[in-house]
Amino acid sequence: MRLSFSKYPIAGLVSGILLCESILFPFPTLSLTPPPFLLAQNNSQVATDKLNQGLQAIQAGRLQDAIAAFRQATQLDPTLAPAHYNLGLALRQAGQLQPAADAFYRATQADPKFALAFANLGGALLEGNNLQLAHDYLKRAIELDPKLGFAHYNLGLLREQQRNWEQAIASFKKAMQHSQNAPEPAYHLGLSYLQQDKLDQAKDAFRQALKNYPKYPEAHYNLGSIWLQQGKLTEALESFRKSAEANSNYPNAYYGAGLVFMRLRQYREAAQVFQFARDLYNSQGNPDWARNAEQFLQQAQNLNYQPR
Repeated sequence: MRLSFSKYPIAGLVSGILLCESILFPFPTLSLTPPPFLLAQNNSQVATDKLNQGLQAIQAGRLQDAIAAFRQATQLDPTLAPAHYNLGLALRQAGQLQPAADAFYRATQADPKFALAFANLGGALLEGNNLQLAHDYLKRAIELDPKLGFAHYNLGLLREQQRNWEQAIASFKKAMQHSQNAPEPAYHLGLSYLQQDKLDQAKDAFRQALKNYPKYPEAHYNLGSIWLQQGKLTEALESFRKSAEANSNYPNAYYGAGLVFMRLRQYREAAQVFQFARDLYNSQGNPDWARNAEQFLQQAQNLNYQPR
């Protein structure tokens, strides 16, 4: 049975931890005594205090309090770029994508050289599928800071969506160079190599992702899929086992293991994992793949009861 990667669901492609760089950007509290009766400076100081209150709320896990404090800071001093930026991060964490993009945009207006704000704005627009604007802002972020790894990563994700594999590979390599401990760029580099049928390069990329994060279920799964395609059944089964160990609710791992057991003619074991995969696909709202697993389950059960 030849493995077709395009047939198998690959989860978590943009669970992209790096889509938004969650770097809190505090604004230092002024230690100089301000001249009296200067309203603008008083507003600026109060805005700074609100910003720092928001940062403290984030650290304490009080997201809504942080959003309120950051918003107050931006109202008191619209030129306070870190307040807009941190408001964007907090809104993104709250799942409010468009308001987050608006906040990041205001941060770039307050500070046109704020590379992190441009990169996060590009990431938010990418997640909202506004690819052209996302591209422009990500390129601007890289112009401002060529070593900003997650900007290269987001640009790679954009090119991945455009199926521009060569440029995606170049961006992911840049991201790996500047974010050496992040597993996601290497993982997506592997996916891009798969699209070009460059299996050895894909394996190397997935191994690098696993070196940075050994419990990366999707990387184990894709590595197992390559081993299966190359007929290395022992290696494939081990990769699928590690994928399931990394995330016991990841149905692809059991589905892949079932394919290996079918090749090994171990039909009872195949039936067990296909049943588990089917139930997980159903519970996670993926009926198409639940049906695929059910078909293999029935095939395995029929073969198991035939004399061999």
